[in-house]
Amino acid sequence: MKIRVLFRTLVMVAASAGVQTAFAAGDLTAQTPIEVKVLLGDHANALRFSPDRIELETGKLYKLLLHNPSDMAHYFSSEGLARAVFTRKAQVLGPDGKTIAEVKGLISEIEVYPGGTAEWWFVPVKTGVFSDLKCTIKGHTEGGMVGIVTIK
Repeated sequence: MKIRVLFRTLVMVAASAGVQTAFAAGDLTAQTPIEVKVLLGDHANALRFSPDRIELETGKLYKLLLHNPSDMAHYFSSEGLARAVFTRKAQVLGPDGKTIAEVKGLISEIEVYPGGTAEWWFVPVKTGVFSDLKCTIKGHTEGGMVGIVTIK
């Protein structure tokens, strides 16, 4: 509440001083999401993300589709990515592709069971190169299930 009052006061002071204020054009929550598909493993149970390099841009809404076609569970985990985005929601999809659960709030790791799919909707708000993408299941990181996320 105090921050909102302070912001309004600063805007009024700037306006009365003849300073131009800049506001974002449009409603960022109304964007059509850009879909980015990432496979966690494959049918041969390879320990990899595909693709293992993901490029994003700040200010755009993304729907990260995480699908696990393998016979074992995998994690999609990146503390750097989690701290650089505003999460709108994450959804768990059932076998028919319909949403069966929705999660809101800070997300730093998503586990996807064999044959499962999850969606992570977010807007990147900070640039950086995050080389901490990994599957945190014992042996999976060491087996090569790592990646890099770049936000421009």
